Amino acid sequence: MSEPTGAAEQGIRFPRMTIQFCTQCKWMLRAAYFAQELLSTFSTSLGEVSLQPSTGGAFIVTIHHQPDQAQQTVSTVLWDRKAEGGFPETKELKRRVRDVIEPGRHLGHVDGHDRPAGSEHAAARKDDAAPAAGDALADKPCRDCN
Repeated sequence: MSEPTGAAEQGIRFPRMTIQFCTQCKWMLRAAYFAQELLSTFSTSLGEVSLQPSTGGAFIVTIHHQPDQAQQTVSTVLWDRKAEGGFPETKELKRRVRDVIEPGRHLGHVDGHDRPAGSEHAAARKDDAAPAAGDALADKPCRDCN
């Protein structure tokens, strides 16, 4: 899931987020909404959130970061619509970003009152989560893309 992408380029602030979305499926507004939510929650903790137009039914959220001030940049896919079976709930995406960039941070109402420590809880939440609205079509190929 994580892979090195090379040395940090000068002038680019990390961590960076990319939201790759299918233009044929008309998911730009959804991608922009997630970008706005992430920027509102994490503010200056994120160096950048970018939208990347794509095709083929893609909706992939990736974080590019430098763990422990390392010179090497690591890219981690936080959400892939095809692999996860649909779109993320906003609070789940925020939790996954938090687990990478600020693991000790409490996200207020997003976390609730009983947040267990560690990112291993994120996997348990994924299994227990009810499907989000619009996920009924997640396993079907996009008609516009195919």
